[in-house]
Amino acid sequence: MPLRSLENGSVPFKSSSELFASIPAWLDMPEPRGFRPKRKLRTVWISDVHLGTRGCNAAMLLDFLASIECETLYLVGDIVDGWRLRKGWYWPDAHNEVVRRILKMAHRGTRVILIAGNHDEMLRPYAGMSFGGVELELEAIHTTADGRRLLVTHGDGFDGVVLYARWLAFLGDKAYSLLLRANGWFNVARRHLKMPYWSLSAYLKKRVKNAVQFVCDFEEAVAHAARDMGVDGVVCGHIHCAEIRQIGDVTYYNDGDWVESCTALVEDREGAISILDWAEETRRAAAVKAALKPIPALEEEPA
Repeated sequence: MPLRSLENGSVPFKSSSELFASIPAWLDMPEPRGFRPKRKLRTVWISDVHLGTRGCNAAMLLDFLASIECETLYLVGDIVDGWRLRKGWYWPDAHNEVVRRILKMAHRGTRVILIAGNHDEMLRPYAGMSFGGVELELEAIHTTADGRRLLVTHGDGFDGVVLYARWLAFLGDKAYSLLLRANGWFNVARRHLKMPYWSLSAYLKKRVKNAVQFVCDFEEAVAHAARDMGVDGVVCGHIHCAEIRQIGDVTYYNDGDWVESCTALVEDREGAISILDWAEETRRAAAVKAALKPIPALEEEPA
């Protein structure tokens, strides 16, 4: 295989076509047999995974991805947290497994489209390219099974804090990271008590008046932009608040996140879109399992 060298002639490198010419063996390895049937979906949207941070619920996301099959998977921004990785490297095995799972899905026929967000903005210069079967875009238009056209965008372009006051966004990111760290310790304690995942940070956000007002303003701004584009709806992430809301003649969809609520948007074969709350489903499954657990027989007292 021919190799080319850098200008100084010291370090050889391969072209992008050469890099992806040989397929890693693990992409073709069979999946382990599961005890639950996979959900057959037309489209799935997830965002705000924040790989590279301690707040990322990678294990729960892996469980979700292993439970579905879909024609198209949209990664709607902030999949990798470049802001956090610039400050210090954190990348456990579970984060590698998320990347491997997504690449396997692409290799096995799922169309995977990654919309770059503000935390993974380093990917934006590569929009229009494809890596390992994953298409990189700034925005996309999705047509549902029932013919509706939806704008798919991360949403940071409608966030005045990120757009006009970048230093304030980083300050908010620091405070938010502390909240997520507290959320992590809170759930460590819950696991020790055999209790399922529950997001303290999401609970607090929904009860802070300014946060609620910001979410409402954000949703209105996104819907207004979608109306100007002449589409029927918009799918975004960014604010970590899963929502389906009709705003005038535009349907606003937000797929939530995988650091707090652990939610996704899913489209069925008929074009109906709903929020899939994986944290809630996990809690329900744990409750059913506990209910079905056999009760130890009581020992009979001697006569």
